[in-house]
Amino acid sequence: MTGAPAAAAARTHGQIPGDLGWNLGMVLRGYQSRFEEAVADMPEGIRGYQVLSAVVHRDPPNQQALGSHLAIDRTVLTYLLDKLVAARLVERVPAANDRRARKIIPTTQGRRALSTYEVRVAAAEQSLLSGLAQEEVALLSGLIQRLAMEVHRAQPNSNPCEAMDHLP
Repeated sequence: MTGAPAAAAARTHGQIPGDLGWNLGMVLRGYQSRFEEAVADMPEGIRGYQVLSAVVHRDPPNQQALGSHLAIDRTVLTYLLDKLVAARLVERVPAANDRRARKIIPTTQGRRALSTYEVRVAAAEQSLLSGLAQEEVALLSGLIQRLAMEVHRAQPNSNPCEAMDHLP
């Protein structure tokens, strides 16, 4: 369904073309403010949390793979990692398959910090979703994940952090 028929069908279901963007923007704003508060004392805030989480949970083989996974420019990633290393949350070590490359590994302190932040982030997410029933949360989460994967397949180099940075 495209063009005028799609717009007419959307209005029939109580939707006005463009409302999806406003709704997503409001949800993202609510999420971002809660997320920022949950990780406020994390070096580099949300991005620092995302880097540490990816290092712990994704175990990328080297710094380049980490940057690629998070869609973070290598120069920006270097500065982020410098701050996480200075905070003793991660270490740079030679990559096993290429001694010229660096693998980022979490420290014991980094793993403990991530556990603490994950509890805070989970509480922030729960707060955002508190107006929904458990079944609605599960449905919403599944639909958003599916939609996000479709967008990622269509635009594999998109940067979700960049989208948050450019909210009005």
